[in-house]
Amino acid sequence: MSAVLKSQSPANSSTAPTVKLLINGKFVESSTQVWKDVVNPATQEILARVPFATKEELDAAIMGAAEAFKTWKNTPIGARARVMLKLQELIRRDMKKLAACLTAEQGKTLPDAEGDIFRGLEVVEHACSIGTLSLGEIAENVAGGIDTYFIRQPIGVCAGITPFNFPAMIPLWMFPMAIACGNTFVLKPSEQDPMTPMLLAELALEAGVPPGVLNIVHGGKEAVDALCTHPEIKAVSFVGSCHVGEHVYKLSSDHGKRAQCMMGAKNHAIIMPDANKDQSLNALVGATFGAAGQRCMATSVAVLVGEANQWIPDIVAKAKTLTVNAGNVSGTDVGPVISIQAKQRIESMIAKGVSEGAKLELDGRNTTVAGFEKGNFIAPTIFSGVKPHHEVYKTEIFGPVMAIVAVDTLDEAIALTNANPYGNGTGIFTQSGAAARKFQNEIDVGQVGINVPVPVPVPYFSFTGSRGSKLGDLGPYGKQVVQFYTQVKTVTARWFDDAAVSTGVNTTISLK
Repeated sequence: MSAVLKSQSPANSSTAPTVKLLINGKFVESSTQVWKDVVNPATQEILARVPFATKEELDAAIMGAAEAFKTWKNTPIGARARVMLKLQELIRRDMKKLAACLTAEQGKTLPDAEGDIFRGLEVVEHACSIGTLSLGEIAENVAGGIDTYFIRQPIGVCAGITPFNFPAMIPLWMFPMAIACGNTFVLKPSEQDPMTPMLLAELALEAGVPPGVLNIVHGGKEAVDALCTHPEIKAVSFVGSCHVGEHVYKLSSDHGKRAQCMMGAKNHAIIMPDANKDQSLNALVGATFGAAGQRCMATSVAVLVGEANQWIPDIVAKAKTLTVNAGNVSGTDVGPVISIQAKQRIESMIAKGVSEGAKLELDGRNTTVAGFEKGNFIAPTIFSGVKPHHEVYKTEIFGPVMAIVAVDTLDEAIALTNANPYGNGTGIFTQSGAAARKFQNEIDVGQVGINVPVPVPVPYFSFTGSRGSKLGDLGPYGKQVVQFYTQVKTVTARWFDDAAVSTGVNTTISLK
């Protein structure tokens, strides 16, 4: 049985194909009575129905992972690496198919969908290096004839909870590294776009992931809470909103689990007067409105320093050149937001900005796209004159909305950014090495771009958001996540020669 049955005709809620659960290596139909429609945000077409797994199904997935761990943990590192090598090959093979599915259920443009998949693919490629990533250390002769060394071992069943905005990349941040480290995994993808993760699961099984090593369940709060509290789960990785992330972190920690939670953001881009104007405005507009602003690393605040405040008309003109349309239409720059509810929330935030006195330079509300009249479209929206007390400044809008703040100096820009509670990402656009160095040294944000609009690190580093954007001290990929998904065991060893003379009883703690 496939992960998602193919629809032969336009579906309604009663005839739509069903998304399956993955339990113990099999795609199975849920017995739940609770279902949610998976909706194309450009058309409102019902693509499928996703089940909210029952307690028994959740437990079966977790216990299946626990049973599989008994053998998978002893699988040679080279064998695990070869599974990842095959998986990356299969993802490349099916890139177009994955992107088409992602665009249909999430709404982002086809090129952006391929970018979503590719950034996850890079983590799979990095997982192929698990042999060198998981090395321990040894010190010989720490005392007479005694050696000490540490080894890294898998911790057990791990869980991942992923958001709607990156249905390929973020699952691929999680389960490949966890599995490569020798753990088993239970994934709960967003119920808004679960089909892309299920296609990735099909590829994982094809690549040789054994039954029970990767499991997928669907659901809402009940499923999240089950993963955070089940005694067999040893670690929980989460990406999503602050409200849910704080809940996941506390609940997981209270139940003795490792937890890492990547959460909300309000990312600032500082534009210095000496910046390369055309390059900087292209980067700013792309980083703000790409993916309809539905990125935790979107640049939602532009801080214009000194004479750069004169560039507001140029920013508006650049934003007006972007094409709003369905994601699968060639030439589209900005697709729909994920749901009708998201559209309503974003439009209410725009209205709030107007009522609070910010100047609406470009209004993206009431956007209609020919042929997609039911789509959840909001065109690029720009506010100027934004103050730190405005809701459009304080709140993560998660839509195609830019807030422009004017300051006189770089020091003011740094102070403004540091006063914001979030610490996910920031950037500076300048041709001054001194300004850039001052900025990277003084800014209190985990990920910094210098003339780079979306400073998400490549996989051999790690995602390093900070402050209100992150709970837990280790990142979701790179070397840090190997530490997260493994436990260190330190061994102190002495081997005696049969001819050695006994030194007698030693009642101290010293090693001699």
